[in-house]
Parts: sequence; C-alpha cells; structure tokens
Amino acid sequence: MSRGSHETVFTGKMHYPSSEKDRNTFKTHNGKRVTPHQWAVYDFTRTIPCGRVTTYKDICVALGQGSPRSVGSALRNNPFAPFVPCHRIIASNLYIGGFFGEWGTGANARGQKNTGLQCNRKMEMLAKEGVTFSVEGYLADESLLWIGRG
Repeated sequence: MSRGSHETVFTGKMHYPSSEKDRNTFKTHNGKRVTPHQWAVYDFTRTIPCGRVTTYKDICVALGQGSPRSVGSALRNNPFAPFVPCHRIIASNLYIGGFFGEWGTGANARGQKNTGLQCNRKMEMLAKEGVTFSVEGYLADESLLWIGRG
C-alpha cells in the first residue's frame, strides 16, 4: 500500500507514515512530532496479532529501549488508533492496565477523575477479539499472551 516513492500506509482515512522522510515531517492533530521511540512502539504494536495481548515491559524488551512507563506514554498519545492497536497491551502482572490515560476498572480504577470506563471499553474491545479478563481485571487465559521478539 505505498504511494509513489514514499512508504505511507493508508487504511480507510488513516495515514500511517512508514518512510523516514514522511515520519520526519509528520505532525499529530495537536501539531506535535512523533519521537523515534514512539515510532518504534507503534511499529511493534502493529505486529501484535488480533486475539493476543502483550505487556508494556515485553515491548521494551523486544525493542531494546525504553521503560514500561515510556511505552504507556507513547500509547496514551497514539494518534493512529485503532490501526496501531494499543488496546492489546496489558500490565506485566497480566492486569488490564491502562487505556486513554485511565488505569484499572471500577473500584480498582486509579487516578484523579478516573471512572474506569475507558478500561472497561478496552476489555470490551479485547472480548470481541476473544481475549477475556477476570472480574478483578486479570487476563483469564495466559496462553493468549504474545511475546514478539525479533
């Protein structure tokens, strides 16, 4: 799906630059540039198969850079969702983790003004892919954990 000499992926209305030139000039709708670390996180996240999840930590290990927190920050600011499926990332203890800046669900929700609604939405998206969680918010089937290493 490339156009001309630049590697740019178009999916519906989604524009995902893949050439270095296009990435160097790309700006989000807020006018911000995407860092090389964010591009690495987005590229890796795109490889996670539907119906599988991985952890923030496993992304760091696979990339050989960053921290679980830096991966979470990149995904919280993901301008390419759902093409970059950030909903497929969970915490290392297999907890649902965060989504759109919220962490946890219901009584387990953490953060100011955190309703847990975003994480419930994340669980619903994953359920449609066959990934389910316990009532407490933990991955129900550990065989769905995907560890993609180069």
